[in-house]
Amino acid sequence: MEFETVIGLEVHAQMLTETKIFCSCSTKFGAAPNSHTCPICLGMPGVLPVLNKKVVEYAMKMALATNCAINPTCEFARKNYFYPDLPKGYQISQYAYPLAEHGWLELEVNGGKKRIGITRIHMEEDAGKLLHDEHNPVSYVDLNRTGVPLIEIVSEPDIRGAEEAADYLKRLHEILVYLEICDGNMEEGSFRCDANVSIRPKGQKEFGTRAELKNMNSFRNVQRGLEYEIKRQQYIVENGGTIVQETRLWDDAQGVTNSMRGKEEAHDYRYFPDPDLVPVIVDEAWIGKIRADMPELPQAKRERFISEYQISAYDAGVLTSEKALAGYFEEVVAICAKPKQAGNWLMGDVMKFLNEDKKTIRECPITAASLAEMINLIDAGTISGKMAKDIVEEMYQSGKNPREVIAEKGMVQITDEAALAKTISSIIDANPQQLADYRAGKEKLFGFFVGQVMKATQGKANPQIVNDLLKKMLAK
Repeated sequence: MEFETVIGLEVHAQMLTETKIFCSCSTKFGAAPNSHTCPICLGMPGVLPVLNKKVVEYAMKMALATNCAINPTCEFARKNYFYPDLPKGYQISQYAYPLAEHGWLELEVNGGKKRIGITRIHMEEDAGKLLHDEHNPVSYVDLNRTGVPLIEIVSEPDIRGAEEAADYLKRLHEILVYLEICDGNMEEGSFRCDANVSIRPKGQKEFGTRAELKNMNSFRNVQRGLEYEIKRQQYIVENGGTIVQETRLWDDAQGVTNSMRGKEEAHDYRYFPDPDLVPVIVDEAWIGKIRADMPELPQAKRERFISEYQISAYDAGVLTSEKALAGYFEEVVAICAKPKQAGNWLMGDVMKFLNEDKKTIRECPITAASLAEMINLIDAGTISGKMAKDIVEEMYQSGKNPREVIAEKGMVQITDEAALAKTISSIIDANPQQLADYRAGKEKLFGFFVGQVMKATQGKANPQIVNDLLKKMLAK
């Protein structure tokens, strides 16, 4: 039997605010356990939450970036369940009246475009974190994360494979980071994903029984977890078994999913409007203000780079993968007006140095102005491309500009034709046998003569001038 996979993703993104969603406690990661707490996020009796306006505005940005309709009114609800890291016994979320609905994100699939629908985007607070003791049968609870603002982005069940799911996640992650509303750190839990996955016979309209996957903390693990789960479900169905609706955990070490608990339905949480929080009214003026503050999004930037700078789709994809990297590239091009060369140096040597040192482009010791100046020096013939390789490395190590490095190392390219002709003449005279062999038809010896000239000039000779002079002088 041939099966079709149906996947829907629920993505939780932590908003990059300084304080929590309903109180003034810090959201900073890595503090001592339970040090970023107060009576509100600890769920003490009688306290009243106050909504952080910045959270609403950040959520609105993501809604606009994913083509969602922002509802004029949204409400917070209480999602009731018991767990040790949930001090109030309920989570403040949104249910019947979310902030935004009916959006979409476009992916490139099999050379074409495919839209993945977005059901809703809503705001909610995070729960705390349980820390399990490896040596004793006890667990500790850290409530620093309780009340940290999240948005949940729920997709339609439009995704048809593990690779497509990973691609969708990468696009969402890229947009969130571009908007500067989430740092996207999956290891710290700032960007998390749960997946609902089911299979059905090809051509069947009804959905199969779904399993929810949790604990996938990287794009690679999302893809691996889904690939395993799809195979597990196919094996069960092909052998006459029945898929159970449940929540399963991905075990990265074993490469398998394990059953965690039965999957809850919405009614199990007994949602009802939170009586302590008034509805949020979003008017067109507010939406207009947020829209005016939106940056250029990654896909639009990629398309502009291709048309404006005449670079390949691949290069545009790499150069726009980070907002800071795209900004650095544009700074370089504004000075040197050489997009292709700028892209090559940036994606080649500069990124190689940064990756080796585990640094970002923001930490790069080579300024955009210095890289542009070096490209201009190559174009003017002051230095060769080979010299530039050594110069850019010295620029990275020292933070100096190219002219300082050139002056210190004496790396100015020799372009004086008379001086080069004199050097070439002496090399020809010193190698009569190679000259005779070359004139007898062994044209590969041309490279030998080029190498001898570059050796004699310590690599400083202009290669084009050397080639032109050699051809003339060897033919005499």
